[in-house]
Amino acid sequence: MTLPPSGHTDTFARDHLPPPGQWPVLEFTTELLQYPERLNAAVELIDRPAAAFGAQRPALRTPEGEVWTYGELRQRADQVAQVLTEELGLQPGNRVLLRSPNNPWAVAAWLGVLKAGGIAVSTMAALRARELAPIVAKTRPAAALVDHRYLDEVFAVRDTVAPELSVLAHGGAAAGDLSRLAAAKSGRFTAVDTAAADVALFGPTSGTTGIPKITVHFHRDLLSIDNTFGRSTLRLLPDDLVACTAPFAFTFGLGMLVVFTLRAGACAFLTETATPVQLARLVADHGVTVLATAPTAYQQIVKSGAVQQLSGLRRAVSAGEHLPRALWERLRAELGLEVIDGIGATELLHIFISATGTDIRPGATGRPVPGYRATVLGPDGTEAAPGVAGRLGVIGPVGCRYLDDERQAAYVVNGWNVTGDTFVRDEDGYFWYQAREDGMIVSSGYNIAGPEVEAALATHPDVLETAVVAAPDPERGSVVCAFVVLREGLVGDAAKAAELQDHVKQSIAPYKYPRQVRFTDALPRNASGKLQHFRLRRLVAGRPAEEDQA
Repeated sequence: MTLPPSGHTDTFARDHLPPPGQWPVLEFTTELLQYPERLNAAVELIDRPAAAFGAQRPALRTPEGEVWTYGELRQRADQVAQVLTEELGLQPGNRVLLRSPNNPWAVAAWLGVLKAGGIAVSTMAALRARELAPIVAKTRPAAALVDHRYLDEVFAVRDTVAPELSVLAHGGAAAGDLSRLAAAKSGRFTAVDTAAADVALFGPTSGTTGIPKITVHFHRDLLSIDNTFGRSTLRLLPDDLVACTAPFAFTFGLGMLVVFTLRAGACAFLTETATPVQLARLVADHGVTVLATAPTAYQQIVKSGAVQQLSGLRRAVSAGEHLPRALWERLRAELGLEVIDGIGATELLHIFISATGTDIRPGATGRPVPGYRATVLGPDGTEAAPGVAGRLGVIGPVGCRYLDDERQAAYVVNGWNVTGDTFVRDEDGYFWYQAREDGMIVSSGYNIAGPEVEAALATHPDVLETAVVAAPDPERGSVVCAFVVLREGLVGDAAKAAELQDHVKQSIAPYKYPRQVRFTDALPRNASGKLQHFRLRRLVAGRPAEEDQA
């Protein structure tokens, strides 16, 4: 595959793309998906909307009352780009690690990196040093822009694996804070002349092994998710106020709060943290018109009796896990709200199967959005007939490209992106979710790799061995369940379970901790000694022991 000349002087990203034979098929089948050879996504996301909708139009709001206009966001993004290039010496193609909860400076930092020709490496603020370290080691960032409250873990990584990393805080009161350095800049910056096929974003994800995979996305990809799902299904209006619980490091959140919102001239409502009940109150108090979150949050809002606080919503989007039909129907019955369900993947950046309005078939995820096609693949990699369960395969304008990773070959099969989900396609082309095929634990919309939790538990001195599986949960869909064998002579009780849970919270992102800890004398293994996770899954599901032979 031949790519056009790059605007990057640092060729790291292109040098580490997968070999052309391992790329998925890419298709640009609609008029909106036709791009010029040269394109900087940040210009399309902030400069053009500011000109089209007005510099004084609100772009970002917070629950605390902070408001940034399109003009202010454009200026601060340009100032960030100036700081990066003039103070830190950033070269086009250099990587910049971003670590922050969802707030206005995080948006300005992300846009500024793209304007400067850099590659954004978005990470969750919740990650610990042991989770950040492999991301840093693999992406080799030159700089890090970090919320001032989340510096410690980044410093720890710098001191161990990245001694040359320049770390700059934002949102604080220190003299060297990004906000103060930016204020001293003119705010006039000409975006780097990048190619549409230059890399703009490295999106870390975690597979079932817990070893991070780095997804690679071009400047054109960031526009493609809006030119497909955004324009055809979501259809934001300039007067919309959009809230989403996903952090920017989840491409679901990046799309909802930055890409779709800015291109529509709408306003993003940025919350750093909120429980579902608090979220419902914020939606009502601030007049949010579009909400995107996981089914678990909608479920908790309903059960708490706060569902009427969502009555002002014009649109609601559900993603991250399967939306139960009963929940969809209850929201429609109580609010007249027909929730837009959808499935996406970090590898494809955002949602590619969905439906809206009269096209919704309750219980189904939907049909491929314009610009994508999808199928169900059988065991031999060929397309299965309608009604037959198999692996979901997707082709569109965005596709999987892992950064220098042998797992690329497993994700792309005969040109299809194979997401790891099992679906059935009906005669009308609707896709019906069945299960995850790789054992990934999906809890409240978060993907949690069991082996990563096992590794964290194993570092506790009292743990002899452990195995982690998903346990069904009515509130969260599923939760992390850890089976633990303790050292001889120790007693597994509630106090010990709490101790192990706290240990995991200190080792990796707290949301990954095992909400269930079950102590056992031994773990099930086969004749060759291999741990049989499937037997533990059947145990937590309450299925008969004789099924172990199935």
